[in-house]
Amino acid sequence: MTTHALTEAAPPVESPRSARRVLLKLSGEVFGGGKVGVDPDVVRGIARQIAAAVREGVQVAVVVGGGNVFRGAQLRDSSVGRDGADRMGMLATVMNALALRDVLRSRGAAVEILTGLAVPDVADAFTRERAVAALEAGKILVLAGGTGHPYFTTDTAAALRAVEIGADALLKATKVDGIYTADPAKDKKATRFRTVTYRECLDRRLEVMDQTAFALAWENGLAIVVFDMRRKGAVRDAAAGKAVGTRVTA
Repeated sequence: MTTHALTEAAPPVESPRSARRVLLKLSGEVFGGGKVGVDPDVVRGIARQIAAAVREGVQVAVVVGGGNVFRGAQLRDSSVGRDGADRMGMLATVMNALALRDVLRSRGAAVEILTGLAVPDVADAFTRERAVAALEAGKILVLAGGTGHPYFTTDTAAALRAVEIGADALLKATKVDGIYTADPAKDKKATRFRTVTYRECLDRRLEVMDQTAFALAWENGLAIVVFDMRRKGAVRDAAAGKAVGTRVTA
């Protein structure tokens, strides 16, 4: 009788990735330029910065917020429940994603929207496989709909998606040029960190992202770069790994 050794099939091995891959988190307020709605000039500026990063050979995914259209927190004290309010906020992110996609396409960029919230007539549902395939095909990936579930912030969605796609860094675009020892608007002696660890952020009570997002990024060793996207070339430089803003590391 012939016997056969039982061997466990080896897991599939992904092809090595040479290109740098980042996830850029944009708040909805950025799209409105400080106002309600979408400011076309602002979106064109965002598109220019993202396109510049892609020209440097970086794979870019973008998680968009929806605060310029609607914030779920607006209705939490009303008769509208938290579940419904959060889903309205997720739909607002889809609007911003469509605006960003169309402006990027007008500049000749290849773009794909994936969403955590089911809107089949607008965009495909997010899966890790679809997301990675789009990035490896040279497309700019725009991610909307948050996590697809209420009770989670866009920060958490950004950290989750960054981990899922294997991003080298999560780039958090803000109106300040990094993380400070104190609020620079209130304390003139506040100094900016060039680099800071997750532990130091926790010990100093520095607010980088919400607690769920922060814990998820820390647990997975994900670097976070907090920077001022209003500075010329900031997105391109942050995406390329240059010294911009403050870098949070494990």
